[in-house]
Amino acid sequence: MFAVVRTGGKQYRVAPGDKIVVEKLAGEAGDEVTLDDVLLAGEGSDLKSTDGLTVAAKIVAQAKGEKVTVFKKRRRHNYRRKRGHRQQHTILEIVSIGGKAAAKKAAPKKAAAKKDDAAPAKKPAAKKAPAKKAAAKKSTKDAAPAKKAATKKPAAKKAPAKKPAAKKTEKK
Repeated sequence: MFAVVRTGGKQYRVAPGDKIVVEKLAGEAGDEVTLDDVLLAGEGSDLKSTDGLTVAAKIVAQAKGEKVTVFKKRRRHNYRRKRGHRQQHTILEIVSIGGKAAAKKAAPKKAAAKKDDAAPAKKPAAKKAPAKKAAAKKSTKDAAPAKKAATKKPAAKKAPAKKPAAKKTEKK
């Protein structure tokens, strides 16, 4: 049996016993990982439904990829920058294909239900806030014409500032 799984933004065709190198996943060597995003599954040329299908894998190692040197240069400007990068990888061994994820999805629903029980105290406050905003909007609409009328009045003209007279000098 084979499956096409998506993880780390890439797709991999896997079968039980395969080892694949994927983007870094949380966990240590020996930990079990389930890949829920199964795009295609089948055996030979027969395709199977992927609803709730998962792929079980075991982390073999956390490793780094080869070093990539990034060198930037602008000629005749005395500009050189040299940097390196090593990508973090996780090596997975595919254990099995075909586990159902429906049982695991039920647990988060229960946790969400518990959060909803604690949340009703907060919900009435959230309902009151839009009412205040609506009341505030109504009051600003009523006050807006008065403000516009006040701002339309022309400003009083100021008298031009007088310059001091030049002193006269007498010739003798």
